[in-house]
Amino acid sequence: MLAIGALMTAGACGSDESSTLTPGGSDTPSDTPSSGGATEDEKGTISMSGQDFTEMQIMAEMYRQVLEAAGYTVDFNLVGTRDLYLPGLRKGQIDVVPEYLAGIADQLNGDEAFTTNDPQKALSELEPLAADAGVTMLDPSQATDQNAFFVTQEYADSNGVSKLSEVAGVGDAVTLAAAPDCEGRSDCEGGLTEVYGIEIESIIDTGFGTQQTKDAVLEGEAQLGLTGTTDATLDQLGLVLLEDDMGIQPAQNLIPAVNTEFLDQNPDIADVLNELSATLTTEDLAMLNGQVDIDRQKAADVAETYLQDKELL
Repeated sequence: MLAIGALMTAGACGSDESSTLTPGGSDTPSDTPSSGGATEDEKGTISMSGQDFTEMQIMAEMYRQVLEAAGYTVDFNLVGTRDLYLPGLRKGQIDVVPEYLAGIADQLNGDEAFTTNDPQKALSELEPLAADAGVTMLDPSQATDQNAFFVTQEYADSNGVSKLSEVAGVGDAVTLAAAPDCEGRSDCEGGLTEVYGIEIESIIDTGFGTQQTKDAVLEGEAQLGLTGTTDATLDQLGLVLLEDDMGIQPAQNLIPAVNTEFLDQNPDIADVLNELSATLTTEDLAMLNGQVDIDRQKAADVAETYLQDKELL
């Protein structure tokens, strides 16, 4: 999730898909600050955004449903990459975003990438950056979705490859199907070339974990594709993840990011979102992703069922 993307890191790299209009959303974030400090009888409206791929669609729905159960109205609009919504989160035009630890940290930290895979260390380094940006990070979840790279089962078998460190030994330059922000990233193209020594001939802009990315690998247009570790569709497509045996993926735990001024005016949303974070697991994420991507259920429906099962609604 570059996301650190999936957003989308998974986590990780941001998806390159065009923005999706979702309940109450608009094509672009509002230019006016959202309403905060609502009365006790009317808590008001929360403006939410995030990256537009399956996992974030599910997370946005879960955030929406628990916040609406707490008395808020939630409008959200998911977009392709972090740079489209973070300015609005800083300015208070967007109130809440479901995020990944290292993904948002990288964006706030500029050129210096976060590399630690320790969630608490990553959070301690992220919090001052977020505070300077007018953003408060709530509690991270144990659920995590890191960037991961896949090949066809045929490629893995014919070349004896199960780890990323073995790809360079194949001897051929590879084409990488990935999100638009992959190039140069230490958890994406940069790490593949500099740490693993993989010669990447070109990067095809097909998105983070999208069907277009998987099709590019299946059809031979690319040899290596980018997705997240919670992608539940790979096995049935004849695709296999390669082990990140040299550890280029940082901590990508899911975490709510909230505009600080809005949180100060509406402190109860921290309890609502922290309860969800405390419940969610990586296994839950993979299950929910599969229900949408494989079983073709709606994100809103799988989110509602999960929240009801966990007694969060």
